Amino acid sequence: MKLLVIAVGQRMPTWVEQAWQDYAKRLPADCALELKEIKPEPRTSGKTPAQMMAAEAKRIEAAIPGHALTIALDEHGKDLTTMALSQELEAWRSGGQDVVFLVGGPDGLDAELKRNCRKLIRLSSLTLPHPMVRVVLAEQLYRAWAIMTNHPYHRA
Repeated sequence: MKLLVIAVGQRMPTWVEQAWQDYAKRLPADCALELKEIKPEPRTSGKTPAQMMAAEAKRIEAAIPGHALTIALDEHGKDLTTMALSQELEAWRSGGQDVVFLVGGPDGLDAELKRNCRKLIRLSSLTLPHPMVRVVLAEQLYRAWAIMTNHPYHRA
């Protein structure tokens, strides 16, 4: 199984890249974590937020591998505990299906793109900056794997 995060945004601060790499390298090959960055639509183009999200959605859709389970991160998504995420991860791994997590840009994700996703989840009720979302998601996926495999990283 591969976990792919498709995120709108490029040129993240060094600390984000380092944190991402740290968690990604901790995961084993059978639960590999990868990142695909999508070029954001220029905010100076005069387009409406809906038009910008639609343009970004086209780039996101082109990056989604076929037959992958697609999950959008969204403020209106389902809250999951870390234990529930671990159970989901175990089910995905048992099913042998790759999982794609979509992270939108400053305006979020296109409504139609979200409707086409299997699930909507949210990481927090707090508003998180986009660079932080990547780090929190990577850490939580690693923690979910640690719970699933009884690794000592997660201590209840």
